[in-house]
Amino acid sequence: MDTITAELFRLQDTGYAAIQVRIIPTVSADRIIGVRTPALRALAKELARDPGAASFLSSLPHRYFDENQLHAFVISLEKDFDTCVAQVEAFLPYIDNWATCDQLSPKAFKKTPEKLLPYVRKWIRSDRVYTVRFAIGMLMQHFLDERFDPVCVEWVAAVRSEEYYINMMIAWYFATALAKQYDAVLPYLEERKLAIWTHNKAIQKSLESYRITPEQKVYLRTLKIRPASGR
Repeated sequence: MDTITAELFRLQDTGYAAIQVRIIPTVSADRIIGVRTPALRALAKELARDPGAASFLSSLPHRYFDENQLHAFVISLEKDFDTCVAQVEAFLPYIDNWATCDQLSPKAFKKTPEKLLPYVRKWIRSDRVYTVRFAIGMLMQHFLDERFDPVCVEWVAAVRSEEYYINMMIAWYFATALAKQYDAVLPYLEERKLAIWTHNKAIQKSLESYRITPEQKVYLRTLKIRPASGR
């Protein structure tokens, strides 16, 4: 662990650290070393081949944000589903920011997404902010294309939270879902099945998307909920 931390400090970019402090407000400045993502990915590839990787992955919680980022990248390289999902479940309770949550994108889940769904169902019911956010992210990554399942949309629509980072992910999910499964997802907005803020944010993100047609954008604008008409 000391060797890994020393290597992270060797790769430190203080200017980049200052940027991260501004955009990741849930992590204190003294926990951000400032290692750029390409350098972290390269280090993760080295560590994944090292017998010492298991020791690093089991050394939770980590002190530094960059160690968590490295942890996410190492897990993402794991090819065996069962090993990977065990590593993810061990790590999720320690994720404390949107960046690490969103960087965790396991390759093993892409190969057998049908095995993933029961875990996502469990995670989306969690009381931990970033476990819920991760679950929604997995549904967005793996179940909006050829494996699209309307049941998954119901799961996301049912989430109610006061947490900004959950609600932003719900909005992102629905904007992406509109781009990929417009006809199936549109009724969720027409019937106002989302919380008002999330509903409007999903429309906003859709209007910013190049994957939504001009005609669709015209109609989506009519679905925005004005404060006076909100429930």
